[in-house]
Amino acid sequence: MADGSLIDRFLEMMAAERGASRNTLVAYRRDLEQAAELVRGTLGNADQAALRDLMAAYSSLAASSAARKLSALRQFYAFLLDEGDRSDNPALDIARPATRRPLPRILSHADVERLFAVASEEAAGDAPLPAAVRLLLLLELLYGSGLRASELVSLPRRAVGGAREFLIVRGKGDKERLVPLSARARTALDRWLPLVGDASPWLFPSGKAHLSRVRLFQLLRDLAARAGIEPASVSPHVLRHAFATHLLEGGADLRTLQTLLGHADIATTEIYTHVDSRRLVELVNRRHPLAGMDGVDLKPPSA
Repeated sequence: MADGSLIDRFLEMMAAERGASRNTLVAYRRDLEQAAELVRGTLGNADQAALRDLMAAYSSLAASSAARKLSALRQFYAFLLDEGDRSDNPALDIARPATRRPLPRILSHADVERLFAVASEEAAGDAPLPAAVRLLLLLELLYGSGLRASELVSLPRRAVGGAREFLIVRGKGDKERLVPLSARARTALDRWLPLVGDASPWLFPSGKAHLSRVRLFQLLRDLAARAGIEPASVSPHVLRHAFATHLLEGGADLRTLQTLLGHADIATTEIYTHVDSRRLVELVNRRHPLAGMDGVDLKPPSA
């Protein structure tokens, strides 16, 4: 079967069975069609040697780009194997290009407290400005629930359940998940709902649509400046990182964090395990079954 038909079938499966987003499908198509042009023979019949030559042709690309292309090939051949079009997956034994994921920028507990102090003060009183109440709720949901910026600004009003203990969030790949609401977030939500009214289907309406990600970014940087924090260090994604990192520091496990963040692959969540060595040593000394016995205690590295 021609490569174009195989690629079409693969993408149809990705959309129907895995809920791949439009952007993901466009990226897969681009990578696979490019591979079909470069590989010896046809992509559907390529052997491991042909794929090694193909990956060598990608050597000038960034490691992350080459790794993404290899991932597309592995999934493509896994599909052909499942469908009976091939008897093997020639991409499985191809070495994945070494990549280094940058550590996420995070805020300290003190910085987060300063942001909340200013936002809470501005939203206090009997008749606060609606914008101040909205900003406090946005902050509570970014740091308290770990929402992505796009998920947050596009929340429909119906995302808020009757008991208001969870939000129904539609994330990447159009997948829904339940996100718990803290008591503080529920309080902020109860103050915001009467102010927003019933005219819009959005929880954070703006004009004829909802609040934009750009405007959310601006609001947070302005808040950081008022809190005496470098504005460039604060963004919706940084607050999501702080949510994840601080939860891990508090004892949350990776699987729980993966669910809360809406990560499809736990490997994505593992980026948050960059806790410092002192905390790891202290954890072992405090929680290990042999903690306190002679010869077991470890010494934290010197500063």
